[in-house]
Amino acid sequence: MPFLRSILHMAWLVLTVIPYTLAIILVAVLRLDRSYRYRIASAWLGLSSMGSARVLLGIHTRVTGMENLPTGEKSPAVLLVKHQSTLETFLMPALMPHRLAYVFKKELLYVPFFGWAIGLLDMIYIDRSLRTQAFKKVVSQGKERLAQGTWIIMFPEGTRMARGQKGVYETSGTRLAVQTGAPVIPIAVTSAKCWPRKAFIKTPGTVDVSIGKPIPSEGRHHKELMQEVENWIEAEMRRLDPEAYR
Repeated sequence: MPFLRSILHMAWLVLTVIPYTLAIILVAVLRLDRSYRYRIASAWLGLSSMGSARVLLGIHTRVTGMENLPTGEKSPAVLLVKHQSTLETFLMPALMPHRLAYVFKKELLYVPFFGWAIGLLDMIYIDRSLRTQAFKKVVSQGKERLAQGTWIIMFPEGTRMARGQKGVYETSGTRLAVQTGAPVIPIAVTSAKCWPRKAFIKTPGTVDVSIGKPIPSEGRHHKELMQEVENWIEAEMRRLDPEAYR
């Protein structure tokens, strides 16, 4: 049954991403307000992706800590999220009250339809082989997005990690936060319980999303700040999914 459910879910994603992408392209061609593009994308993520995950895969989400998110139309934030699967990539725009700008590798732009859509959104794509130039782009574009009320979201481990595993926490996110003065929001996600990394077959269950309190960045060193973020996320992961860390 999980195999059949996973096939149906993948088929639904492929079928629905096409009309949503065409809608984003149409909005861009008509030069309508750029916010419409994000609304269309977040609608696909919320209704088609996460909605189908709930109905077809039996994957539910349990969110705590929403009250920790900054309030205010232009309140800045840098979200640093535990990365175990594609689920949190789909979930965060549907969950957050602000527009999000992902920092992602430019190779994703070449994925048919999905890549074309994110290329028309106010995201930040980088060339990982050019580390210095890539970070300068993150800072310059990150400042612009934050000033517009868009939150920056990054996965500090850089890649999806297996359940119960911890990667190397890179400091790009905290360096951006320190340079802009934006608070850091640590987020723990136990997505691998139901949707393991690189796995086609998903299993029913509940994914916990825990949003930590904002951590001020002003006057902090980026390495010290990232260590605090890492400590909170990893401790929270052990609290939420103790079986994975036995």
